[in-house]
Amino acid sequence: MSFELNARLAARRAPLPTTVNIDPVTANIIRGALETVCFEATTHLGRAASSPIINQSNERNAAIVDAHGRLAMGSIGTPHLTFVSQLTVRYGLMQQDNFDWGPGDVFVGNDPDHGGGHLPDYNVYAPVYDAAGELVLIQALQAHQGDTGGKDPGGFTLDATDIFTEGLAIPCLKLVHRGEKRRDSIYLLERNNRFPSFAGDLAAMIGAVEKASASIRAILDKWGSDVVRAAVNQTIETSERQMRQVVSDWRDGTYEATVHIDHDTVGTKDVRVHVACTIAGDQLTVDLTGTDDRSELVGVWNTFANSRGYIMTQIASTIDPDIVKNEGLFNAVEIILPEGCIAHPPPNKPAALGSFHPACEVTEAVCVALSKVAPERSAPQVYKIGMPNAVIGFDARGQMWMDQGVDCRSMDVSAVQGIDGWGSCPVSLGNLLLSQAEDAESRFPVINASRELVTDSGGAGRWRGMPGSRNVKQILEPALAMAWMVSHDHPISGLEGGDDGTPYVNHFQVGTDQEYRVELTARAQLPAGAVIAYQHGGGAGFGPALLRDPQAVCEDVLDELVSVDAARDRYGVVLTGSLTDYSLTVDHAATAALRGERMAA
Repeated sequence: MSFELNARLAARRAPLPTTVNIDPVTANIIRGALETVCFEATTHLGRAASSPIINQSNERNAAIVDAHGRLAMGSIGTPHLTFVSQLTVRYGLMQQDNFDWGPGDVFVGNDPDHGGGHLPDYNVYAPVYDAAGELVLIQALQAHQGDTGGKDPGGFTLDATDIFTEGLAIPCLKLVHRGEKRRDSIYLLERNNRFPSFAGDLAAMIGAVEKASASIRAILDKWGSDVVRAAVNQTIETSERQMRQVVSDWRDGTYEATVHIDHDTVGTKDVRVHVACTIAGDQLTVDLTGTDDRSELVGVWNTFANSRGYIMTQIASTIDPDIVKNEGLFNAVEIILPEGCIAHPPPNKPAALGSFHPACEVTEAVCVALSKVAPERSAPQVYKIGMPNAVIGFDARGQMWMDQGVDCRSMDVSAVQGIDGWGSCPVSLGNLLLSQAEDAESRFPVINASRELVTDSGGAGRWRGMPGSRNVKQILEPALAMAWMVSHDHPISGLEGGDDGTPYVNHFQVGTDQEYRVELTARAQLPAGAVIAYQHGGGAGFGPALLRDPQAVCEDVLDELVSVDAARDRYGVVLTGSLTDYSLTVDHAATAALRGERMAA
């Protein structure tokens, strides 16, 4: 049933019915108004929510879906969520009559087998009707919740074999009926969540979509619903046309890539993701045939909606950023996800960790493949971290607390053609604001001892990756710590001859006789004062390192991003002088000779 449902959910939708011939200027004004509504919805949620993962980190996204289920507008937030929201809403649309849709209603869904991503990503949405009672648009707001009511806090169960272990799956549930809150439904959700902050988060999501719905209704009243329908149609058609133009400028051919996950959560090694991107004129086909489909795999199943959305996230980053991100992109791309593989799992497979891996390997593979035709925009939309160190304990009142480890860090910041990896946050995280040390320490009994870039931990290349950071945290009270480690054996891929990024490494009980490296998973009870240290993987390089400007290598050494030894060993650059007094200079003759030897070899 799930495979059949997914096919129906992903099927191409017809334009909205309208008799209006709209001009581009009016269409863009209305598009801008809808984008502003999305911005206001996410801002409202960020200011009103209770939990730090929403009100501090901004892990949320607003989108507007039209009455046919097409993505009409996606706004600020994490890029991956932009292209997932509409399938949850489409399932609700398919059940309009059964669920008694009407003005003033608000719904929620998170079920991976009914268009959702993973269970923590709640999608709250509200249909908007015009004065004649016709459904025109749906405002959706997706945000990551701190718990899902499953076996383990946070919903990330390392040994989960089905979705029911991870928490409460919601295909479609009405939260507000004709403007009146359904206390029974809301209390059901609150009862199935460990954290009291969830009540505030859910209330903020409901309030945000209700506010946004009122704004959309004002737009419908001002312009008329027929004009708004025409604007949505034209915006989607324009994006499809522009997308096809970009593809037609690329070189025809089939470009393949294979990437791996170190292992699943029980140690099954080298989980494979394979992609073939075929360009034929203005048609792009992304085919994941050949991706791992071993039924015994645990914890590495990415939902259909997530795989589809993550593919589009990578494609969207590869095209002109001025192209509006909406259903037109999906209309221009054929996506093939073989049934039963880890990117399109059978029903009821666990999904929480799949939003990390293989989701990120899907985008990474597409990036590697498309780097052959769009090298200047091939920035991998990934976060190769397996699972942040989650620290869980109880306060003096017996109330559970959870530091989810969404800390400021540098990881996977790769280079593209012409630009070194820069900043400390991979582009895939968009507007995500990782937790500040002071905020985390005010909420949880932890001390963030250090967060620092590690010299030589960026992949070498003509354009180099940014080094990864080593984050050290001390736990002040006895607590449970959980982790899943990957991207040690298979770090982020280098492009066009650049070096791969550097491995992720995680240590518990640092500085004691009991110190150990977490190689697979951990579920450890740590004593008060325990120290954990997470070395994040550095970004990958682009192009051969021997082609990097020697002066740029010297600057990297002066900035302590690259060591003197690595300048010679990895870049073939010979330096004279001293780093201590910043007198380093390039020995151009020795560098040319050394590079000549390396290239000849």
